[in-house]
Amino acid sequence: MAGPLAGVAVIEMAGIGPGPFAGMVLADLGADVLRIERCAAVGASSPDAAAHDLLQRGKRSVGVDLKHPEGVELVLDLVERADVLIEGYRPGVMERLGLGPETCLERNERLVFGRMTGWGQEGPMAARAGHDIDYVAAAGVLGLIGRAGDLPVPPLNLVGDFGGGGLLLAFGIVCALLVSRANGRGQVVDAAMVDGAALLNTMLHGEMAAGRWREERGTNLFDSGAPFYDVYECADGELIAVGALEDDFYKEMLDVMGLPADDVEDRFDRSRWPAMKQRFAAVFKSQTRDEWLGRAQGRDCCIAPVLSLHDVAQYPHHVHRRTFVEVAGVTQPAPAPRFSGSPASAPGNPCRPGENGRQALADWGIDPRRVGQLIAASRVVTA
Repeated sequence: MAGPLAGVAVIEMAGIGPGPFAGMVLADLGADVLRIERCAAVGASSPDAAAHDLLQRGKRSVGVDLKHPEGVELVLDLVERADVLIEGYRPGVMERLGLGPETCLERNERLVFGRMTGWGQEGPMAARAGHDIDYVAAAGVLGLIGRAGDLPVPPLNLVGDFGGGGLLLAFGIVCALLVSRANGRGQVVDAAMVDGAALLNTMLHGEMAAGRWREERGTNLFDSGAPFYDVYECADGELIAVGALEDDFYKEMLDVMGLPADDVEDRFDRSRWPAMKQRFAAVFKSQTRDEWLGRAQGRDCCIAPVLSLHDVAQYPHHVHRRTFVEVAGVTQPAPAPRFSGSPASAPGNPCRPGENGRQALADWGIDPRRVGQLIAASRVVTA
């Protein structure tokens, strides 16, 4: 694999959601990611299901019996060769397996031990179950999202699982790697989705303190309250998004809409927003989406189409930048960000549980005879 993380060896303890996403991001950028699966998972999923599990792209996998000392010892031997370990279990699970950070750092003092949880490693909620919606709610984010008079709308699982979770963990891991490379000392990275979701909301805490943000959903600048930052339906039923915040962009938008630029100074008067929104809605409803996009082409009016997952890869800008790629017949986002001096290669196929495990162990320096013995004893399972 090519990319800025080429040569970085990562152990990923199998899980769901943000941990695998962090591993995917590292693999996309060149890291050698070896996923440790439960033995029972190997062969349990259909090839079609595995092919569509895009969070496993570019990795290799091996099933290991972590309930047996030989399986645990194998992982510890891998830890000696690793730069990073990622785990997403509840607090205390890795310790009970004999693979806690203290044990692993004794075997490899430069190891970065990345921990992904919802609530963090300590605190009253640390041992409690949860999912993205719970962490985002408790972080004070969910209550802000939605239209006026409606219940909050879950922002998919993008804010907790992936933005505030996996991506923040990947960033923390790379930061810790810089320290490890500089002084030879590893450390634990405690990434909690509730912390990450709260961090993503930093700006709005400032806006609230300044009196520029109201608690009421759908009444503010970025939450569908402002008529110049919202989504509108066109004549053909398709949708466009407008985000003309600055005066110059707002004037451009009005010109594209065929409206006079006579109310720029008063547009932040919230008492005028409902009437302005009705007016804008009527104008945008008068033409199709493609007609509006044609009128907006080349203009700094902050108008964009609301694209579906089926359509997004064909958007001309994405085509030009190769924002989406097709791997084994599946269209998916390309690795990001982009690097001028160490570009990443195209993402690899998603690995099935146990896939390429024997070769991966050999590449990591585990004696093939030992691997064969572990396979014969069902301590290791490969596909």
